[in-house]
Amino acid sequence: MPTDGVNKGRRRFLVATTTVVGAVGAGFAAVPFIQSWQPSAKAQSMGAPVQVDIGKLEPGQLLKLQWRGQTIGVLRRTPESLSLLSEVTPDLRDPQSLESEQPPFAQNEARALKEEYLVVNMHCTHLGCIPQMVPQVGPQPFQENWKGGFFCPCHKSKFDLAGRVYKGVPAPTNLRIPPYSFIDNNTLFIGVSKKGAA
Repeated sequence: MPTDGVNKGRRRFLVATTTVVGAVGAGFAAVPFIQSWQPSAKAQSMGAPVQVDIGKLEPGQLLKLQWRGQTIGVLRRTPESLSLLSEVTPDLRDPQSLESEQPPFAQNEARALKEEYLVVNMHCTHLGCIPQMVPQVGPQPFQENWKGGFFCPCHKSKFDLAGRVYKGVPAPTNLRIPPYSFIDNNTLFIGVSKKGAA
């Protein structure tokens, strides 16, 4: 076949341009497909379970994350902080967690599956502010004999390091414990209880 009069440079340019445009188009077409593998924002807000790596959480460290549009805290408590839980019992409104929202497995002093780890909804049960963790033991501006815990700066509600509410503050109940379970020693699932129910 005669090739007289064919501009080979132009042909190479058109082939290259078509290839690039096709690759970009394929990329744009692939993005929605790949995104469909991830839980949608709606599914996440409706409560899709969240897997949390706690293997590097140091004693005394608080990790915050989102589940169902709420801030969840995972606190690795020290043996010292656990030993102080019983000392504040007389000052608490609901020390046995009989009036609080939590799974049955959390009806104990530590309010946890494993004493060392507190998994708690960080929103104050008064008006939903996020309390600050104040782990230091000793006099604080808001309490003379503080044993460590959470203090809500909005309306001065106080909670111990198990999320149990003190008497005489605006918050009516203990901080909520969400359903959760441990997959292994370094991983937990927030949103799935130990029996598999959300």
